[in-house]
Amino acid sequence: MTLEQLRVFTMVAEHLHMTRAAERLHMTQSAVSASVAALEASCGVALFHRVGRRIELTDAGAGFLTEARAILARVEAAQTVLADLSGLKRGRLGLMASQTIANYWLGPLLYRFHSLYPEIELSLSVGNTAQVSAAVLQGEADLGFVEGEVNEVLLAKSVIPGDRLVLVVPSSHRWVGRARITPEELLELPFVLREPGSGTRQVFESALLRAGVAPDRLRVTLELPSNEAVLSAVIAGAGATVISDLVARSELAAGTLARLPLALPPRSFYALRHADRYHSRAAAALLELARAPAV
Repeated sequence: MTLEQLRVFTMVAEHLHMTRAAERLHMTQSAVSASVAALEASCGVALFHRVGRRIELTDAGAGFLTEARAILARVEAAQTVLADLSGLKRGRLGLMASQTIANYWLGPLLYRFHSLYPEIELSLSVGNTAQVSAAVLQGEADLGFVEGEVNEVLLAKSVIPGDRLVLVVPSSHRWVGRARITPEELLELPFVLREPGSGTRQVFESALLRAGVAPDRLRVTLELPSNEAVLSAVIAGAGATVISDLVARSELAAGTLARLPLALPPRSFYALRHADRYHSRAAAALLELARAPAV
């Protein structure tokens, strides 16, 4: 059994598809299949069911996946400790961020970090707040950046400067030009919102509750999995939305969307790391940059 076989096995187990695993690993499908077969032979047990053109984890494979992930996490932690001894001259930092942060906020920060530490390899994945939290918990990401509140005892949370949510509608909407809108009046509008589990949705619903409006009273006509999908639906006339000012900025400037005067609080972003795992110097340096004002 080798570390490479463990990496191949975990990737296949996560995708349950040899070709997709091969693409992620930058290997040929035949090499991936051979690696899995060699691992099964060395263990003397089948790790996957071959069901027609599909594959599924056997009970043994499911149990082994937990241990394989733990071994790989320990190896990566050891590599991180060694990289730290080089004084931020080499190493790798795995990141995962929610959509708003990844698409509209994180890029300039990563550019500043790369300019200071060009030998640190950065990788970034995107998900909603719930998915980011799970990735950090499972050791799949060294740091996570989210918009929503996270209540998990194993995650250490740092507050960093964030954004502000805004209520927007098509520029032709009949409410454009009003001086004030109350939270209760939102019940008159159809809404297009991000999916449950997203930070934007979570913060908006928390603000409604504080204002005395139950979120389930909103008339939600569409739930969509990305900011871009939400904006395009709103521009087409599907309803109003509450979204990050970072996301809406270009459409507001272009005049395709209009902002309505609803008072919504500013929100912080949160950096997440696993409380029990080694916190590398690279991760600490990135967090320090995230807390500092951009120049």
